Amino acid sequence: MPLTEPYDDHLPQEDPVALDGAVGNPDDNVVTDTSRASDPTTDDGPTAEPEPTLPEPVRQRIVTLTAAVLPTLPTDEVPVPLRRVAKFAPNRRARLGAPVIAAQLTADPLFRQRVTARVLSDAGDLGAAVVEGTAPAAADPVEVAALAYLARPRGWRELIDASGAAVRAEADSAVVAELVREAEQRATRAEHDRAVARVEAEKLRDELARVREELGQLREESRQVARTLRETQARERKATELLATERGRAARASADVDAELRRARARLAEAEAAAGVARASAKEARSVDDARLWLLLETIGQAAVGLRRELALDPVDKLPADFVADAFAEQPGTAPAGPAARARDTDDPARLDQLLALPRAHLVVDGYNVTKRGFGEMSLEQQRKRLITGLGGIAAQTGDEVTVVFDGAERMHGLPPAPRGVRVLFSRKGETADELIRRLVRAEPAGRPVVVVSSDREVADGVRRHGAYPLGADSLLRRLARS
Repeated sequence: MPLTEPYDDHLPQEDPVALDGAVGNPDDNVVTDTSRASDPTTDDGPTAEPEPTLPEPVRQRIVTLTAAVLPTLPTDEVPVPLRRVAKFAPNRRARLGAPVIAAQLTADPLFRQRVTARVLSDAGDLGAAVVEGTAPAAADPVEVAALAYLARPRGWRELIDASGAAVRAEADSAVVAELVREAEQRATRAEHDRAVARVEAEKLRDELARVREELGQLREESRQVARTLRETQARERKATELLATERGRAARASADVDAELRRARARLAEAEAAAGVARASAKEARSVDDARLWLLLETIGQAAVGLRRELALDPVDKLPADFVADAFAEQPGTAPAGPAARARDTDDPARLDQLLALPRAHLVVDGYNVTKRGFGEMSLEQQRKRLITGLGGIAAQTGDEVTVVFDGAERMHGLPPAPRGVRVLFSRKGETADELIRRLVRAEPAGRPVVVVSSDREVADGVRRHGAYPLGADSLLRRLARS
């Protein structure tokens, strides 16, 4: 609806009103104007009067209304100090630009009139009523005072005063309501405290009754303890008398034991002397037995030499394993020999050194079974070379006969020469290395120590039946690592 043009006397002579830029006490929530109106033709008389004291809510509302309409004004109508403020966000414009806005409202009546026109247009009927000098009774007094300050109709000072009185009355009512609310809360807390106190009193009475009952029980227990203490003291006196008696008996027994100990020590000394004489006699007898044993062994050795000469047995050029190496492929069905008495059931890796120390021992190795267990990450050629080289060292150290058996002779080409003392055999087509190992064991004479290294249980059981010593592959691998 169209609004009545707000009353404003000669614009160039507008009364300056101080807001945030006025001198005043910031703790009083009011702003005191130290300027004087310069217009002699205002509605309050020919002489200038000081600006009314604005309540803080009214001052804040004036700044908020002005900040809200700043962006809607053309740029050339906005004073230069307020152009930057007009670009602020809405929530920062009234908070940060309040001093500049108040100063411009006081110093620039034309700017205030432009703001007033926009504010009254937005206020609608309430703005029109304020311009006419009559404010609705139900209207917010703060809003009415702010519009009256900006529009300045006739009697605007009375509207501001009435708004200040209403704000103060509202504040007083709020204080009174707060005091009443606090009083009610204190009364509620007091009632609650009384109820809690009654409950605590009941608990304390119950606790007092329980404590009195416990006190009676403790007194009865104290009387019983005193009676028990007297009885215990009487028993202690009797025990002390018995202890003295037993100490006397123990002293006499200790003297008897010491005498018996001295006699036992004397007998021990005699026994040690007799044992010394017996050890000397035994040593002399052992010397005699050693001499007899040496003479017997010497006699047996001379007899063996004489027997070799009598039978004309010369040193041989070929060993049993050599004959098997020459003819094992043509005779796959040779009958097994009977079990010999030299087989031993042991998997102890330390036994390898003991068995190789026997005279004329023959070491038979299941080649791929050992290499794939010890260094299977290598190629087959590298596995064979590493194993044969290690066995050559064992043959050189022990002087024993060493035979290593591999599968698949038809796949071998250009093999390097074997070290001295090591025989390398490959199974022929139609026969496995396990069968060749068993044939080597059967070819040996009864009584010769034959050591077979393989972790194959079937191989170990087969050679054990023919009198060989089966050992696991780990024993040989550890022996090679040690050397």
